[in-house]
Amino acid sequence: MGGGRSKRMPRAVREQQMLDAAVRTFARRGYRAASMDDIAELAGVSKPLVYLYLNSKEELFTACVRREAEALVAAVRAAVERDVPADRQLWSGLRGLFTYTAEHPDGWAVLHSQARSQGEPFVREVAAMRAELVSFVEQLIGEASKEADCDPEFADREVAGLAYALVGAAESMADWAGSPGGPTAKEAAATLMNFAWAGLGNLLRDQKWQPSA
Repeated sequence: MGGGRSKRMPRAVREQQMLDAAVRTFARRGYRAASMDDIAELAGVSKPLVYLYLNSKEELFTACVRREAEALVAAVRAAVERDVPADRQLWSGLRGLFTYTAEHPDGWAVLHSQARSQGEPFVREVAAMRAELVSFVEQLIGEASKEADCDPEFADREVAGLAYALVGAAESMADWAGSPGGPTAKEAAATLMNFAWAGLGNLLRDQKWQPSA
């Protein structure tokens, strides 16, 4: 009964187990306060094994940031409805983002709070995630401008800036949506759509706000 060896866990599964423990630890204790001992204990492995698989605390944190960023982008893309107007695509993507960040608060904390405050190379990983989201939103706004027969120069002048503004607002609102008593993902997405898309509609109709002087 007790003399057999336990089945060896595949390396990929064990590594994900360590990353799960690391994400939770980094999110709740912070990058600097988190220790490899804490992570190993939570993962149920020895500290030497964590070092063997992931080399160092810095490389472990980088792997966590990269994994969580890839998962967030994948969740947004999977949530987007296809073959519908651009506003509906954006709406579904925002709901996907807010749903994912609310359901994965530790992963979001690693991306939005911890990685940004620790400098390179972590900031670079988050910037890559944001660039992918901005590119996606930029494409949607560009498609909307074509649907509205907007001035062709609109895309060159406005689309990139609007995409960056919208993604930045969504990142800030994700904290609100995930806070106790905060809005649901649907409510957060509706708030941002009412704020951003209504104004974008005026731009597409060439009804722009201009300073008085």
